[in-house]
Amino acid sequence: MSDYNEEAPLMIQETLQEWVMNKVNEWGDHYESNYASKNDEYYRIWRGIWASEDKTRQSERSKIIAPATQQAVESNVAEIEEATFGRGKYFDIHDDYQDKETGDIKFLRDTLHEDFKKAKVRKDASECLINAAVFGTGIAEVVLEEIKEMAPATQPLMGGELQAVGVNIKDRLLVRLKPVMPKNFRIDPNATSVDEALGCAIDEFVSQHSVELLQESGVYRDEPIGIAGADFNLEPDAELSVYADDKVRLTKYYGLVPTYLLEDATDGPLDDEVENSQYAEAVVIIANERVLLKAEANPYMMQDRPVVAFPWDVVPNRFYGRGVVEKGYNSQKALDAELRARIDALALTVHPMLAMDATRIPRGTKPEIRAGKLLLTNGDPKEIINPFNFGNVNQITFAQAGALQQMVQQSTGAVDSSGVGGSINGEATAAGISMSLGAIIKRHKRTLINFQENFLVPFVEKAAYRYMQYEPELYPVKDYKFCATSSLGIMAREYEVTQLVQLLQTMGQDQQYYPILLKSIVDNMNLSERETLVQAIDKASEPNPEEQKQAQETHQKQMEFQQSQINALMGQGKESEARAIKLMVEAQAVPMELELDKIKAVTTNLDDGVEDDKEFQRRLAIADRVLKEREMSLKYSQQQQQGQPNGIPTTTGRSNSAGEPELQSAAGEARGAGGSIRQPTGL
Repeated sequence: MSDYNEEAPLMIQETLQEWVMNKVNEWGDHYESNYASKNDEYYRIWRGIWASEDKTRQSERSKIIAPATQQAVESNVAEIEEATFGRGKYFDIHDDYQDKETGDIKFLRDTLHEDFKKAKVRKDASECLINAAVFGTGIAEVVLEEIKEMAPATQPLMGGELQAVGVNIKDRLLVRLKPVMPKNFRIDPNATSVDEALGCAIDEFVSQHSVELLQESGVYRDEPIGIAGADFNLEPDAELSVYADDKVRLTKYYGLVPTYLLEDATDGPLDDEVENSQYAEAVVIIANERVLLKAEANPYMMQDRPVVAFPWDVVPNRFYGRGVVEKGYNSQKALDAELRARIDALALTVHPMLAMDATRIPRGTKPEIRAGKLLLTNGDPKEIINPFNFGNVNQITFAQAGALQQMVQQSTGAVDSSGVGGSINGEATAAGISMSLGAIIKRHKRTLINFQENFLVPFVEKAAYRYMQYEPELYPVKDYKFCATSSLGIMAREYEVTQLVQLLQTMGQDQQYYPILLKSIVDNMNLSERETLVQAIDKASEPNPEEQKQAQETHQKQMEFQQSQINALMGQGKESEARAIKLMVEAQAVPMELELDKIKAVTTNLDDGVEDDKEFQRRLAIADRVLKEREMSLKYSQQQQQGQPNGIPTTTGRSNSAGEPELQSAAGEARGAGGSIRQPTGL
């Protein structure tokens, strides 16, 4: 404990700017030793700038850099930028679910879009996307800037007889997005995000007049600044010559600092909650590593740090991400080596060379090869001078260069007119094109999610909170929920339109889903009159009252017609049932009638008192046979009524010579015997 008390005065003697600069310099050394040289090379590859340290072999003379990675960076950035800002409205706001008033949401969203347009947020966000694609991480600072908003206006003079034309000037606060190069950003190496780090700093050179203007307005302390020392590691472009005049090294620190150091550096007292803590969230601004321009506790109402950052591709447990140039680095270096070797070989095969006998040329002669040059020899020139070359360049190097370029495209996910392995151009089938584009679009969506969730939405939230805090008359203070409303990129949009068109061809225009698919196709196209076409499609899909009335009348008539047909069929069915019942009753009455006919046929024309048993028996047999045949005909008729196949019944008796059935013959025999047989009723 005593040792701690002896060292305590030494710790108190350290100033806030010294503590901050020690941290910033340590973090800067970590960046220089791990990322600086790689990022500088990535920058040169993207810019197409040659450097001696980029040689692939010592004897290399060519300085060409293939544009494959440059094209990949521009293609990927354009795809993400189009997906985010292509429709104009790139974020949305949601209110509490129980709040039914949506007017305030619409006003806040439209006002934010208008202010972001004034601050040129889209341009600055595009620069952050370029930095992320090249270096792997996009970083920006949320800056508050007080501007004078001017608008033309008129004012009546002399009781309204004259009009004075002038300008209305209104002081306003504007939230800007300031891109930061990774080489000018310092962060705690143990952190993977801005919020969980001890702190972060933006260390860069700025113009001297900008600092002096802020000192004059009272934002910075009025302290002598001095001259900034040279530091090549902080220059935005190392390829340019250093300009040392009128610039200041400005270090902006956002993060935790020891509370006692902040209390000593600030003029006023700190909050009780801050004083009782070991560390305090603060904003510290230092000029030229020693002049403290500003030191205060975090002034923002949400206590957030005004820095947003996102990785192009996430590297686990690391703040800095993996960019497009890093993905295609190895393929790009191999492609450069192939092209440079080919160009160096062409220099040896294309340009003329001579092999000469050095003992037979005059002393002091310069054997240069050029038009009109005269070469002196001691003897026959044919024996002394001989053209010489190293052969021809192997054509396989040209094919290898094309294969390496495709490798760059595969590693970066970029697509150009040549396609990826013949899968995007006309050499492949529709299924192959769909599979290739689907894989590429999925890679772009991963980057799009990183950009929106880690950069765009946090920036919109921070900007809205700044406006609520400093412009409460325009931005009411409420708990809003922000979300990014990204659309599809150009490639994904064209791919989806193709799929929708193919689906549209499978259905007719009268189907229910046809207008919905047509509206989706128009909505995905980048047309100047897209909104008008969508409204026209919606209007055309609405039902016409007259057509709807006619359709109802037609439907009612169809229902009446169908009901009449049903009634007719039901009547026919009842009639058939009645006929069947009648036939059944008649069939039951036939046996009794047959018995009566039998008795009558037997007893007819018999003399009274004469008992001729033989004649009676003969007539009785004939009557039985006739009745059996009639009974068989009756059974056949009943079977036909019950659904048996139609046809002429076949009698069981024999036929006579005239082809008549034996029924007639039996009847004739009965008549010849002096009797008559009456036909039964209903047969």
